[in-house]
Amino acid sequence: MPRTTLFRRLVQQRHLTTYESFSAQFERSAAKLAELDRDQRLASLQVSSRQFDRWLGGELRGLPRPDTCRVLEYMLGRPVSELFSMPSGDAARTAQAAPKSPPPRDPGDNPLEIVARARHLTASNADDATLTFLGTSLETVTARYEHDGPHALRPETRNLRQLAHTLLDGRQPPRVRKELFRLAARASGLLGYMAVNTGDFTLAEAYCTEALDLSRAIDDRDTELWAGGTLSLGLYYAGRYGEADACAAAAIERAPTSSQSIRLLVNGRARALAKAGNRRASEHAVGQALDLSDRHDVPVGLTSCISFEPYGRARTLANAVTAHVSLHDTPKALNNAEHIDDLVEHSDSSWSRALVRLDVSTALLRQPTPDLDHSMTLGREALRLCGDSPIKSVWQRANELYEQARPWRKHPAVGEYGDELRAWSSQPAALAMSSRSRAV
Repeated sequence: MPRTTLFRRLVQQRHLTTYESFSAQFERSAAKLAELDRDQRLASLQVSSRQFDRWLGGELRGLPRPDTCRVLEYMLGRPVSELFSMPSGDAARTAQAAPKSPPPRDPGDNPLEIVARARHLTASNADDATLTFLGTSLETVTARYEHDGPHALRPETRNLRQLAHTLLDGRQPPRVRKELFRLAARASGLLGYMAVNTGDFTLAEAYCTEALDLSRAIDDRDTELWAGGTLSLGLYYAGRYGEADACAAAAIERAPTSSQSIRLLVNGRARALAKAGNRRASEHAVGQALDLSDRHDVPVGLTSCISFEPYGRARTLANAVTAHVSLHDTPKALNNAEHIDDLVEHSDSSWSRALVRLDVSTALLRQPTPDLDHSMTLGREALRLCGDSPIKSVWQRANELYEQARPWRKHPAVGEYGDELRAWSSQPAALAMSSRSRAV
């Protein structure tokens, strides 16, 4: 004889006792709940006739699957632990009919409720395959970045960030939620870096702040320091050198011996201090970065500019060249540039090759006897290396080089460089950077 559960009572009251009527209502409820919870997996849930017959007859060996429980609770308005237990009246009659009934349990120890609650708490809208997809997609963005540039990759990265945020609005166990926080922080960080490269410093600061907040929430120190370095980078190119140095210094204090502090020292502190004219502090920061590189045994070659991995030694020296140029220390700038010339020229980074050329070009103008022809040739090569993928750092240094060369503007090589710079700067992406620079 069928057990009279609360589920059976409610189904009878709502005239859903046939499989066809019940399954139709169940599927409508699943679709509505999927929309409310932003969990599209629920929309595909269905009930078999065999399942329905067992539920109606009270023949359960255990609770339904967690997602099915969510739909049943939404559809019938009661916890699953109550739906499949007998109503109080029926339970009392059954107890009276039994000659020897066990002593009643404390209502707080209902096994079905305990199991249902545990399943509810550990349910997740993000499985391992989804986490792998997000992580792999972000790695692909970093791998493609120096080839495709920020304008092409920004829409894809925004979509990945939105996916991570949508999932975080749902429910996950701690391990999955922590990983989602890390991936969301890195998506925001990448968007912040792209905003720096396009000269949108307000947007860069917003994304980097989000990345910092998310990474600190889960104590992800590597991502936090990387985001701090990117925030410092944006402040540097916005001309806020004191703030750029302070931002990098604060991040270094969080983990002075971390491999992420190599970037913070040389890209954050050394270059900003050099722009501010603080030679001693800038050179000290370069030395600290190189010492830390030795301690961590970092790669010799030129690592990707946007990578979350520690700076390679060649990229550290390339940043040191920039600092020495700002300090008007031409011998050190040229010596460091020569030291990494082969590594830079054989890298896949067109932007890095362009930036080193522009630094060397400026250093050649500051020699006791300026080498105008060589300097301007390197400047034109830098513009051609970037082609139709201008970024803020190249745009800024290319214009600074032309300003340095103004005293020799009647020299043919300087005139040729000026003509090529104007043509290169007329493309839409470069014009946008120019307008943002005037706003700053």
